[in-house]
Amino acid sequence: MPPTDPYFFGYGSLVNRATHDFADPRPATLTGWRRAWRHTDLRQVAFLTAIPDAGCTIEGMIARVPGADWAALDEREWAYDRVPASDAVSHPVEGVLDIAVYAVPDHRHSGETSDYPILLSYVDVVVQGYLREFGTAGADRFFATTEGWDLTILNDRAEPRYPRHQQLSADETAFVDERLAALGVRIVAAE
Repeated sequence: MPPTDPYFFGYGSLVNRATHDFADPRPATLTGWRRAWRHTDLRQVAFLTAIPDAGCTIEGMIARVPGADWAALDEREWAYDRVPASDAVSHPVEGVLDIAVYAVPDHRHSGETSDYPILLSYVDVVVQGYLREFGTAGADRFFATTEGWDLTILNDRAEPRYPRHQQLSADETAFVDERLAALGVRIVAAE
């Protein structure tokens, strides 16, 4: 049976439904991949990417590609390559879907340096999404299946730099702070 509508698998901020208006978002899992905080010469801050890992499965959301227009979505996700992932995604949608995941290509990854921090407002958005979609256990799995926590985190909560930042509840904020403290993450104040 040929694939039906094109979908993409989101594993970061796209898990948070408040950050987008993509049609028909659904919880899903991606097998053979994990998340990693990376930086490249394309941005001044670190961001999430998916990297192959045969022994890992990550949770996320699938959503329809707007207007079935991969070119427009590729433009939005310009720092990433689109990678076919239909066979690696488990989802509740009936039929055969054309699913892709966006990942930073290997040649774009650069050495880790504090010059490219992770924005705390970005972490907040992602974790809020995981808490709402997958509960506390799912958010804990997000931390466990993401590498790169040795990068510096820039505390920009007072003046968020992440363009799709969201307001967290006191409980959500405490959850993020507790998990980052347990990981021993280095957090620096924004200037």
